[in-house]
Amino acid sequence: MAERGGAVAALSARLREGRPLISAWCSIPEPTIAGLLAAEAGFDAVTLDMQHGAHDIDSIMRTIPVIAAQGKPTIARVPVGGFTTVSRMLDAGAAAVIAPMVNSVEDARVFAAMAKYPPLGERSWGPHGGLMLSGLAPETYLKEANGLCLTLAMVETREALGAIDGILGVEGIDGIFIGPSDLSIALSGGSLDPEGTQVREALAHALARTRAAGKRIGIFSHTGLRTRELVRQGFDLITLSSDVALLRTGAQAELARAREG
Repeated sequence: MAERGGAVAALSARLREGRPLISAWCSIPEPTIAGLLAAEAGFDAVTLDMQHGAHDIDSIMRTIPVIAAQGKPTIARVPVGGFTTVSRMLDAGAAAVIAPMVNSVEDARVFAAMAKYPPLGERSWGPHGGLMLSGLAPETYLKEANGLCLTLAMVETREALGAIDGILGVEGIDGIFIGPSDLSIALSGGSLDPEGTQVREALAHALARTRAAGKRIGIFSHTGLRTRELVRQGFDLITLSSDVALLRTGAQAELARAREG
């Protein structure tokens, strides 16, 4: 690993450089799929989903080394309210954790406490995979982990959008991650329109508030064209589609070609 801190540090280092990352999104708990997306597909990172995807602690612990072998960082999304899972993801070697439905300053404080070592937080010692993948001595990892292991609080409700300055102001929260589908449902009162006017206005507001706080912002994107647009707008981390959607789209396209005529 070319960088001090290895795959664990790769994400924070890239964000400090101001270069946007495009991450794969994996719901299928099969390490080979994540490894393929990290290597042959060329994604900058891989996100493993425990909220709506089928990943669990065991599959994530088995998948992170496969991604790291390609020199890429892993991001893990924990379940709703799964703050006690946060430290286990970081112990396993995740470079960042996304926590869904962080709707208040108090939610953000609990999230940060579980992710950061004292005196900033309450994370207990036992990094195992994280220490191994960092390539750092234990004492050095302890001193640097709070800056290497990132926390991204999901903003996807009216409540979270209204509390965005407070959430961003929590020490130990490194940035936010927008869920445009849930945000569209919340803003419209029940319609799914992740690229609609209301969401776009909310994204502009969230981006401005994040920049004012000096922190980072990520977002889920359904297509390559939308991802390109989000990069131009200044988002730091964009997760593009999902393994399920890419498999479905690729299979349908090739099957349609096979049946032409």
